[in-house]
Amino acid sequence: MDISKIFENNKEWIQTKLDEDASYFDKLAAGQDPDILYIGCSDSRATAEEIMGLGPGDVFVYRNIANMASNTDLTVMGVINYAVVHLKVKHVVVCGHYGCGGVKAAMQSQDLGILNPYLRNIRDVYRMHKDELNAIIDSNDRYKRLIELNVQEQCINVLKTSDVQLAFKDRGITVHGWVFDLASGKLIDLKIDFATILDEIMEIYHLD
Repeated sequence: MDISKIFENNKEWIQTKLDEDASYFDKLAAGQDPDILYIGCSDSRATAEEIMGLGPGDVFVYRNIANMASNTDLTVMGVINYAVVHLKVKHVVVCGHYGCGGVKAAMQSQDLGILNPYLRNIRDVYRMHKDELNAIIDSNDRYKRLIELNVQEQCINVLKTSDVQLAFKDRGITVHGWVFDLASGKLIDLKIDFATILDEIMEIYHLD
């Protein structure tokens, strides 16, 4: 890719937006008021706004390898705090995708250096669900199921936070777990029952 082409693309994009709405950038610069916090994977094929059919200002986005929301990761905790407490988003979405390289790497028995501590969080998800996963004979189906379970566990991590618990109590914020299927382009709602999960974990994780 010729990196200078990016600036040509930017000029064309600016003109396209101005042709649609002469005050587009004035509105964009005025501030943000998104309804959704999106925690997704950094994979270059799994963009956020595009797969949801949304645009700038609609979604507050945080992406990392394998869409992790570890409670010991101060960056993601800071993002959740800002989005929930200050932007007052109405929804938190954790979105994984089939074909995730981070989850695939966590399934391999090899030393990956600096990635080891990070991937250990995904391996912990495997450990918690090993009976279900080991019962899946087809390795690709097992891989896809771990991707889904990782999304579920990251939703639980989101629900463990005081910011989300208080926002649920005060204004009914919702948490969603989705998977993006690269092969079809479809977003799949895992229909995670976050209210039930919250009830189940409150005995241990409640902060009120």
